[in-house]
Amino acid sequence: MARRSDDRPTVLLVNRRDTRHPEGGGSERYVERVAEDLALRGYRVVVLCAAHDRAPAGDWVAGVHFRRMGTGFTVHPLALLAIARARADVVVDVQNGMPFFSRLVAHCPVLVLVHHVHREQWRSVLGPVLGRIGWWVESRLAPVVYRTCRYVAVSGVTRRELAALGVDPARTVVVPNGLDPVPPVAAVPGEQPLLVAVSRLVPHKRLEHAIDVVARLRERWPGLRLEIVGGGPWREVLERHARERGVADAVTVHGWTAEQDKHEILARAWVHLCPSVKEGWGIVIAEAAAHGVPTVAYRAAGGVAEAIVEGRTGLLAEDLDDFTAHVETLLRDRELRLAMGRAGRERAAGFSWDDSLAAFERLVRGVGGLTAPRRRVVGAGAGAARAHEPVQ
Repeated sequence: MARRSDDRPTVLLVNRRDTRHPEGGGSERYVERVAEDLALRGYRVVVLCAAHDRAPAGDWVAGVHFRRMGTGFTVHPLALLAIARARADVVVDVQNGMPFFSRLVAHCPVLVLVHHVHREQWRSVLGPVLGRIGWWVESRLAPVVYRTCRYVAVSGVTRRELAALGVDPARTVVVPNGLDPVPPVAAVPGEQPLLVAVSRLVPHKRLEHAIDVVARLRERWPGLRLEIVGGGPWREVLERHARERGVADAVTVHGWTAEQDKHEILARAWVHLCPSVKEGWGIVIAEAAAHGVPTVAYRAAGGVAEAIVEGRTGLLAEDLDDFTAHVETLLRDRELRLAMGRAGRERAAGFSWDDSLAAFERLVRGVGGLTAPRRRVVGAGAGAARAHEPVQ
């Protein structure tokens, strides 16, 4: 990836997945919004990520060069080799649990992007033994390797979590998620209560709890339904769980949907459920709020405590019993639900990518000691439009 004759500054982002990956989600959306904005501002931008069967090994999207290699595990050593060979001005190392350790081989400053720490996920994904090793790498080794690097966190909660691992808060800048304007929808909430959960279908999203809520409340709310939107490998597990709880007829697992369809489903909901173990922030919480739909989530799940204004735009629970009780409160109290919906719409209107992307670019410039390049005018055929929609 040698520097070209136009001498534009090069930013290399290394991330385990991209949005077209079967397990791509909100964190990948954040990375790609940053990448596309940097390309629009005149930077040469390359994203290194794992290969998969939904995209070619290399292509261009919105002015960003994607290079896909290896698997979810082998992408790390392969990316290290690519970083060592690259002539980048700044490397953005996206630490989704396992860092790339780019600082060991990069010939330029490294900026570390963290959505949230993964203490709880390591054990659920890899089991007790390997999970303990993974957590040691993230919590002990990585802070030492990146001890001179600047960090980006997407929430104040994540910044505090990093500080607990020994990352000086003075080195961490919070650059929150933005929110795309929600599209116009035809759907409206129906007479019967509908719960919606929009999420990747993976273990740590803990969508079984959403199904458990339906099983617990169905006797008192016989018309209650749950619709789960999103792709991922946990779909069969969730469908089996619904059958085992006796609520398969009240639970629909849509899988991946088009963006418009996702918003139509959200607009029909009474309450949005986010039972995840951990979130860096929670884009879908803001998307639900933009449709006037309050969210119930777990207080201990990291950035959701910032995405939700407790008691105003949603409710935070301590455990499954509390979670269920909060959902029933919102089902029963229409005035409270509608008031939270109005407050949520108002708050969601204040989230914009413009400020976040400008802040990220200033940080890239400062870390790399760069002069702002000339903003590009991207035309048709040059990657002006995205080649794919964001995924759930």
